[in-house]
Amino acid sequence: MGKYRLLREALLASGVLRANDLVRAEPVEVQALLLVHTPRWVRAVLEDRLTESEERRLGFPWSPELVMRSRASVGGTCAAAARALSEGIGGNLAGGTHHAFPDHGEGYCVFNDIAVSIRMLQAEGTVRRALVVDLDVHQGNGTAAVFEEDPDVFTFSMHGERNFPFRKQRSSLDIGLPDGVGDDVYLDVLARHLPPVLEAARPDIVYYQAGVDPLAEDTLGRLSLTHSGLVARDIFVLEAARRSGIPLVVTLGGGYSRPLEATVRAHIGTYRAARTVWG
Repeated sequence: MGKYRLLREALLASGVLRANDLVRAEPVEVQALLLVHTPRWVRAVLEDRLTESEERRLGFPWSPELVMRSRASVGGTCAAAARALSEGIGGNLAGGTHHAFPDHGEGYCVFNDIAVSIRMLQAEGTVRRALVVDLDVHQGNGTAAVFEEDPDVFTFSMHGERNFPFRKQRSSLDIGLPDGVGDDVYLDVLARHLPPVLEAARPDIVYYQAGVDPLAEDTLGRLSLTHSGLVARDIFVLEAARRSGIPLVVTLGGGYSRPLEATVRAHIGTYRAARTVWG
């Protein structure tokens, strides 16, 4: 949890972001959560009704702070989407809770911020079609499950095949990578698949799950990307969206390096790449 504060401070200290670039995330309304999540799951989280098995699956004990943070994380992605639609790009210095299903949470993900944001925009009539580019090392199983039957939302997940979750869901396109993949192979696979994905999806908005857990130092990653490889990945995705004129939302996703500074450095690289591409 400490990475979120460290990242915010480091982005400001390095000048990658300015204070007026940052807006406090407000907790999302309960009605918005219900566009994706079942009433029983939402009540269980809000009213401290999680069972022991649900807490174990989630990975967090219940607390009022957990509820507020989870709602604010979703609110941040919704606000980032609004910024992207008006200015071309927006980011959430949290979010990417892609393991949250409609009826349960898992893998440290309570509510699915990307899914709620998309459903809100669809309900408003602001967008019809959306693309999720999930490059976290773990498959976005919750997001895939939410949108499996929705032809207007294309989910693209490029992840470690033998990594969590061990029971994968079906995305619109899944690319499973073997353990140990490094920069060259990873970037080649991405370059071959992302352009046709953009063409097939025809999205009104793109959500980029920029997880940094493919980093070689990551304790949960099992891939072998370098910092420069992650930056090249980010620039490729950012430039593809900008060339296509598609609004882009960046969510943080995973990162579990030891020392933690390697994760923070990698997340900074994503935002530095955004500055490079978008100015």
